[in-house]
Amino acid sequence: MADISSDRSISSLGLRQANPTGIAWFMLLILVSLPIFWLGLKSLGAAWITPEYSHGPLIPIISLYLFLRELRQAPKVEHIKKVNRVPGIIVIVLGLVIGIFGNLVKIPDIVTYALIIWTGGVVLTGFGWERGKRHQLPVLHLIFMLPLPQFIYWKLTIVLQLISSELGVWFIKLAGIPVFLEGNVIDLGVYKLQVAEACSGLQYLFPILSFSYLFAILYRGPFWHKVVMFLAAAPLTVFMNSFRIGMIGVLVNSYGIGQAEGFLHWFEGWVIFGACIGLLFLMAVLLQRLTPSPLGLRDTIDLDTDGLMGEASRFLSIATSRGVIIAAALSTAITAAFVLTPAPDRVLPDRDNFALFPRSVGEWSSYTIPLDADVQRVLGATDSINAVYTKPGEQDTYVNFFAAYYDKQTEGSGIHSPEVCLPVGGWEVFSIDPTPVSIPNTVYGDFELNRAVIEKGLSRQLVYYWFEQRGTRMTNDYLAKIDVVYDSLTIGRTDGAMVRFVTPINRNETEADADARLQAFMGDLLPKLPRYIPE
Repeated sequence: MADISSDRSISSLGLRQANPTGIAWFMLLILVSLPIFWLGLKSLGAAWITPEYSHGPLIPIISLYLFLRELRQAPKVEHIKKVNRVPGIIVIVLGLVIGIFGNLVKIPDIVTYALIIWTGGVVLTGFGWERGKRHQLPVLHLIFMLPLPQFIYWKLTIVLQLISSELGVWFIKLAGIPVFLEGNVIDLGVYKLQVAEACSGLQYLFPILSFSYLFAILYRGPFWHKVVMFLAAAPLTVFMNSFRIGMIGVLVNSYGIGQAEGFLHWFEGWVIFGACIGLLFLMAVLLQRLTPSPLGLRDTIDLDTDGLMGEASRFLSIATSRGVIIAAALSTAITAAFVLTPAPDRVLPDRDNFALFPRSVGEWSSYTIPLDADVQRVLGATDSINAVYTKPGEQDTYVNFFAAYYDKQTEGSGIHSPEVCLPVGGWEVFSIDPTPVSIPNTVYGDFELNRAVIEKGLSRQLVYYWFEQRGTRMTNDYLAKIDVVYDSLTIGRTDGAMVRFVTPINRNETEADADARLQAFMGDLLPKLPRYIPE
């Protein structure tokens, strides 16, 4: 890398003579670090087989291409001089420490981000600070191969679903078709289309963002042009995905529901993806027209690949630098300590399965509603219950009790906020606020929960929910995630649950009436809950 042999080979390909000692130390640096990052690498493999992140395997290849392009611009002959490798060694150690922390709390996302930090440290160590910092853009590009943390993913999904639904309906109305939107359900009269998670646009957004990042680097023009093209990628993708949803609505209205299923649905998605890339090229050309001496289309993007094979061969001639040796030795010691140190004990509290939950609570009797297979897959809970409780002769004043329990909220598992699920089925959130309640004569006592009023047409419902976290009631899912990390390190527990109660606000009732019903029912049910959701 920085100590790569600078003498050109007589080979026509520019290949260089190998330095086995330098290669050995460099490979040792990589291999001894793998155990720390293995949890993250496994999670990447699992994420890359999903539609949203199927572009992931291409990202390291593109980053390598960008790196070789930059390496081609580096001097071929370097004078012997002192190279500062200390910052790189520090960054390598930092990446390993963060990776160990991710392993301790069993959160792969932390490990994968640590892997990118470590990669940046390897580049800085090999090249030294002055040159290494110039090669960080390809390292930064690796971020696009990582899956978003689940709680951010679902928040972003619901936002994009709602935006895509609104814009999709706008496109349908432009075509003169009567349409009505309830939550994320597009009502065409004869047909109803639900804008599902897969239609949120995330499966286009991540690869388009990666492509726009690459596009901005290869673009020949002012820096502000590059910034504009990168920032335009997200709104462009959302707009084009909404256009796709609108066109599907128009086709379904004219030719039937088959236009929203199967091959046509898949093909329309690829057409939109291609259109986004085409529009980015068009934007590059238009931006060039703003420069005093605009380039032609062929010259706007630098796609020159000459000499990349020769640059790749420079890895074979990497010199035996003291910085790489020190980094490899420190990495070996840190990894050995990680492997040989016993992992903290994991505590899994005893609990009863929700299948044993009482079907009668006070005057209330219940029946359960099984969850759809797709809902169970998205929920990813260890155990759950979805029961409807009614009183004799009062069928219109039911209470729906739902709880999802997770024996661990790490390694990709975790609670999904009801804010994600409420719009499904056409419900819209009218209001949502943290609200204090008091449930006397229970271990819960006074605590705060999320209170929401949701609407669909003339129907209204009152929703209570909170996150039950090892004896603590929480209303913020982000703080709940932080609490999981803390308890994982201190008491070895990562279990938790989401608890939700729903009741209708009937036409002859006020919200206060529905509040009183829910809190009275909770007074009967909550004393039984700790057996199923341990404190």
